Amino acid sequence: MSIATALLQQHLDWLVDDPQQWQQLIADNIVWDLPYAPSLGHPLKLDGRESVLRHAGWFAGAVEDFRFFDAILTATDDPEHAIARVRGEGRIAATGRAYRQEYVIFLTAEDGRIVHLREYFDPVQAALALDAPVVGVPSRSI
Repeated sequence: MSIATALLQQHLDWLVDDPQQWQQLIADNIVWDLPYAPSLGHPLKLDGRESVLRHAGWFAGAVEDFRFFDAILTATDDPEHAIARVRGEGRIAATGRAYRQEYVIFLTAEDGRIVHLREYFDPVQAALALDAPVVGVPSRSI
């Protein structure tokens, strides 16, 4: 197992279940790209440790009983890069609605820490669970 795949597995194991341990995985200069998050009114990019910790804390508070499962981790030829496809589920605290998602995550490691994450998810599934509009998509009354 490469350093990146090990870090990616630990990221999945600890992000919500053990945030103190998870914080040890991330570099001070971490960047977390969330290309589809702006459609929910969330940032496109989290830049730096404090921004990432704030977002991770928000997620842990917003989604109860969250868990990742069915993870498929893929190592690359470069031991500092790894990819995961993983499912997640929980319950949105504010709405009580189920949250089910499939993620694709790209991780880059440097000096044994996570320096870059790029996470893809379905913003429509998130919007439905959050009872939130999708930014840029007008609502329709039928």
